[in-house]
Amino acid sequence: MSAARHRENHRSQHIGWLRAAVLGANDGAISTASLVVGVAATHATAQTILVAGLAGLTAGAMSMAAGEYVSVSSQSDTERADLALEERELSDDVGFERKELADIYVARGVTPELAAQVADQLMQHDALGAHARDELGMTEEQAARPLQAALASAGSFSVGAAVPLLVLWLAPIAHAIPIVVGATLCELAVLGALAAKVGGARPLIGAARVMFWGSLAMAVTAGVGLLFNVAV
Repeated sequence: MSAARHRENHRSQHIGWLRAAVLGANDGAISTASLVVGVAATHATAQTILVAGLAGLTAGAMSMAAGEYVSVSSQSDTERADLALEERELSDDVGFERKELADIYVARGVTPELAAQVADQLMQHDALGAHARDELGMTEEQAARPLQAALASAGSFSVGAAVPLLVLWLAPIAHAIPIVVGATLCELAVLGALAAKVGGARPLIGAARVMFWGSLAMAVTAGVGLLFNVAV
């Protein structure tokens, strides 16, 4: 079979960005819709409900961005520290580092003779890159990018939160909350099914589990709103 016809599309390469995108969109949809439903249960005015939803979108997007930036920045700091340490070790004892790299390949099933040759060639080409990849498990594709992660999280949260807010704005106030709940569950079903399909799982299961947790969140916040049943 020719190389042109033999293409392998492994799903694991999608896991990182897919998890972040789905998490952000789900969080935006569930938290914003739940906030809207909870405030509406207090018999608040339509304007108050909409303002609360917009505030929830803004605060949630900023929180996602800040949290992701701090988290990925910590990861980036760790990666830089590990690379700096590895660079010092290569400078201090390159022979030991070459043997260490060869031992890694031997542990993976390569013969000692071939492992030594591979380690020699890789060390000549890019010693630090070889150790970063095979010893530390770092690759350029998986490198931490704090700003990119922050923007992606804030964006996906905002997209997810925009659906219940748009429905709330357009729907008749008398039926707004049931319509918001229905639209949010439909959005969650699509997100869950899409994530499951890309990840190789059954779309129906992916849709069902995210709809369950979304329904639970909206029910609980509605209960809290009813508990404080006051006009705003």
